[in-house]
Amino acid sequence: MSDPDPLDFNDQVRLAEALVFASTTPVSDRALTLALPNGADIEAVIAELRARTTNRGVVLAQIAGGWQFRTAEDLAPRLKRVIKVPRRLPRAAMETLAIIAYHQPVTRAEVEEIRGAALSQATLDALLDANMITPQGRRETPGRPTMWGTTPAFLAHFGLADLRDLPRREDLLVEPPPVPLPEEPIPPA
Repeated sequence: MSDPDPLDFNDQVRLAEALVFASTTPVSDRALTLALPNGADIEAVIAELRARTTNRGVVLAQIAGGWQFRTAEDLAPRLKRVIKVPRRLPRAAMETLAIIAYHQPVTRAEVEEIRGAALSQATLDALLDANMITPQGRRETPGRPTMWGTTPAFLAHFGLADLRDLPRREDLLVEPPPVPLPEEPIPPA
């Protein structure tokens, strides 16, 4: 039995499109390599697929170390009227998630120290249930506390290719506006 004829370039692009469409998680270059014929130029296939989705309702985006179709940015606000938006995480959970993202791997005690407040189990559970964080081993200290880190779902949720795409911490700091000094009365002459 002989090998089937390799797919022509157009069919390679179609196969990559089908794979990305069917996948519930970002598709890695390795997965594309396994799906496409030997010798396929993955970069050229991705470039063509991205070109084909330009000015379409969905675009091919690099997310969490792979490729995923995402709603075109200009259409997303209009879809919010008809698509149920998931419930937002509480402020404590968002603060915790930010600390974990920027300091990972980090223990619960370290999160509490940075936050300056106790971290409830309910907050950790909410982040675990949302698949935003995952245990990343144990610290080799007394008590062997669990270390926490973010997940690929975290990257996908925030539209990040990898953690290097997080805004720099110093860019997030907002300086308060200067407080105007009261005008001093002009002494009479």
